[in-house]
Order: sequence, then structure tokens, then C-alpha cells
Amino acid sequence: MNISDSILQRVSHAIGATAITHIESIQPLWGGYGQLFRAYVTGKPYLSVIVKYICFPQPASHPKGWNTPLSHHRKLQSYQVEANWYQHYANAHALNSFCPVPRYLYVDQQANETLLVLQDLHTLGFTQVRKTATTATVLACLTWLGHFHAKYMHVEPKELWPIGTYWHLDTRPDELAALADSPLKSAAHLIDQTLKQVTYQTLVHGDAKLANFCFSTDDRAAAVDFQYIGQGCGMKDVVMLLSSVLNYNEPESLINDYLDHYFVALAQGLTEFHPHLNPLDVQQAWQPLYCVAWADFQRFVKGWSVEHFKINPYTEALTEQAITLLTLVKNH
Repeated sequence: MNISDSILQRVSHAIGATAITHIESIQPLWGGYGQLFRAYVTGKPYLSVIVKYICFPQPASHPKGWNTPLSHHRKLQSYQVEANWYQHYANAHALNSFCPVPRYLYVDQQANETLLVLQDLHTLGFTQVRKTATTATVLACLTWLGHFHAKYMHVEPKELWPIGTYWHLDTRPDELAALADSPLKSAAHLIDQTLKQVTYQTLVHGDAKLANFCFSTDDRAAAVDFQYIGQGCGMKDVVMLLSSVLNYNEPESLINDYLDHYFVALAQGLTEFHPHLNPLDVQQAWQPLYCVAWADFQRFVKGWSVEHFKINPYTEALTEQAITLLTLVKNH
């Protein structure tokens, strides 16, 4: 990892640290757009910070071949949205114990680069990243999502994505054009409209996969990576999470337990943040859209990478269920 001394000096100066003693790479950013790393500091009450260094020259390659001016622009906008989230929302939110996020410490946005400095969740006890998910891990993420969606119910997405998630139809014309599944392609706009028009809209994380959660030893979760946060139905985040943790051989009863747990967490959060709302009304509006939200994600995956493991009998059945449901509703 090649991070220049001048960048480290900017970080140190920005947060008022005496020095940065060393750094460790966490991962390169998707598509070659920079680096995510941990910087160990002296002269502060905390031991380390997280630095997201984003540089904007258009990269030459993409893992799936989707390297276009549109994808480049979408990525640039996603980093701007994330900076906006941390600057304008995160610090007011960070104290929430059921859906913690890193605090914002500093951002410096230049023409061709952005430097984002965040609280290190390691210093709060969220020291684990988990590659595989136990039931307790999934439930911890669903607890986070339920409380997060409750907190931001009916909040306008100011300076965020108007519609959250990285697979939102309006931002994915290339993948829609590549989609060979004719019934799904024909239903794509109806699926999108159904999710956008449901009465209860919240802020969705937008990329709520397992890799974007950190965990404590007592199975609490915190979330990172807010590049695709925007307005939406909470089922979209639930689908994204489950798509990243299921092996797709689970009994239906386990998935129902996961959904029940999410709605319990959502109800707890609504009671705290929006006591005038009836949680059962929200559940009755959202739960039937589980299959619709999955069909929306399937539309993206099948257009993006037709051999992907997330295309399987479970997701195909949900997609078919959604198309049947929406066709019935439309015809009535």
C-alpha cells in the first residue's frame, strides 16, 4: 500500500494528533479508486482512526467489464453521498446504541481526490469482521437494520441518493439492457415503482451486506460504507443482507424467523423514535414487498453477472412470486 507522507501529515494535522506511528491496509477501494486504511495515532484519547483515501482518475479495468463513463460517474457520486452522510447525519446519529455508526472526524474534498477520516469502530469494541454468518450474526445485523430504518422513517434524503441502493433501476440502464429474462425485464419498472410508492419510506443503507458490518464479541453489530444511502423501503436492505449470508438451502422457517426478528427490531425502534406510528401498519405495508425487493435485486444481478450464485431456485421463485403478485394487483 503506497500512501504518501503528505497524506498522512494532512490526516495528523486535521485531527490534531501528535503523530501517525504506522498504518495498516484494510482493503483497496472497489475498481481501483483508492485505499481504506487504519492509522495509529499519538496525542489523542483514541489509538487509531480509519482513513478512506479516494482518488478519481478513471480506472482502466473493472472486475466484471462494466467500466463505462456512467459507472465512473455513479462511483464518484457515491463517494460524495458518503461524505455528505458522514458530515450531515453521522455524528448526530452515532450515539444510538442499537444501530451504531462511525463518527465523522474530517473530510477534505479536492478536484481529484477525497480524504475522509472516521472514528475507528475497533476503539468502540467492534473488532470483528465476519466472513461467514452464524444465526446470531444475522440477527445482530437485522437488529441494526430495524432500528436504523425506524430512526429515519419519513426522513428526506438531503444530499443523499434520492433512491438508495447500488442496484437502483434508474442508475443501472446497462444491466437492464443486458438482462435476458424477458418477464423480469418487462416487470422491472413496475417492481421499481411499487417499492418507491409504498407509504412508508425510510433511509436505506444501500449496501447492507455482511462485509459492511463490524461486530463486538457479544454479537452487537455496527455498519460502515454509506456510499449508497438514500430513500427506500426497508425490505431492500433486508434482502441485500440475506443475499450475502444465506447458502440458499435454509428451511423457510429460519428465513421467517429472520424476518420476524427484523420487524420486532423495527417496532422497538419506531416506539422509541416515532411513537405516533403503528409498527403493525409498517409491517403490513412492507412484509408483502419482501419478494418484490428480491425481484428488484435479481433484476440487477441477472443483468450484471448471469452466472452469479445469488441466482438460484430460491431467488428465482421469489422473483416469479413478485411478478405474479404485481400482475394481479395491476390487473385489479
